[in-house]
Amino acid sequence: MLIARGVNVFGVCRPNTSNNIDGVRSIEIDLSENWDIDVLPERIDCIFHLAQSSKFRDFPESSMDVFNVNINSTARLLDYAKGVGAQKFIYASTGGLYENGPKELNENAPLVPLGKLGHYYGSKACGEILVQSYASEFQVVIIRPFFIYGPNQKRGMLIPRLFDFVSSGQPIQLQGDEGIRINPVHAEDASCAVAEILEFEGNATFNVAGSQVLSIKQICDEIGENLNKIPSYEYLPGDPTDLVADISAMRSSLHEPQKIFSESIQDIAP
Repeated sequence: MLIARGVNVFGVCRPNTSNNIDGVRSIEIDLSENWDIDVLPERIDCIFHLAQSSKFRDFPESSMDVFNVNINSTARLLDYAKGVGAQKFIYASTGGLYENGPKELNENAPLVPLGKLGHYYGSKACGEILVQSYASEFQVVIIRPFFIYGPNQKRGMLIPRLFDFVSSGQPIQLQGDEGIRINPVHAEDASCAVAEILEFEGNATFNVAGSQVLSIKQICDEIGENLNKIPSYEYLPGDPTDLVADISAMRSSLHEPQKIFSESIQDIAP
């Protein structure tokens, strides 16, 4: 999408994982280790910092990997951005910072108290604080994605995991009759929204989520219908606590989500 706009794109990737995308100049860096800032371009206009540790669930064994990728690399890239005269820094945080609740969550909704965030979400909160501290140096935009899904996603993420549970006949656990409600966003819609930030002027935080609000049961029923399988459910006591994003700001300033979940299920298949 950026190349189609005529942008010169450098893509930072882990060693030996370059996708060789036409028009993208790959730079191999392992952000979890010591890395040399000199391998980055001498000049850059905008940084999309989308990296996160792949070991975010492995606490405390991989706590330093999470720190290095989610916090240390953010600090180093912000310092690099200032040094090379960047005009904009876009940081991928997470919608998981919000407190679950029955209402849609706009960008000013209460966040989980710092002491209850846990290691991964705490690292993202730290990243947001670091990024916001540079708002006087260049434009900073924070995105908080909600349950992105799409082709080639790791199977441990929520939507592919639900797909695999339905496919294999494993029971899906639900609180209440339907489970929590969410508004997942297809990777294509998320990419469109993030690409549009190039044209956005000013400092801001945006939720990035889909237009459909679906319960976990509705998601699994749609997958089951697509696979011609009846999902198996295990009902747990307690009321579900929803995590639904208000996307008014995304709609008005960035992008109106186009993808419908029932029409995109094949994109989740392994």
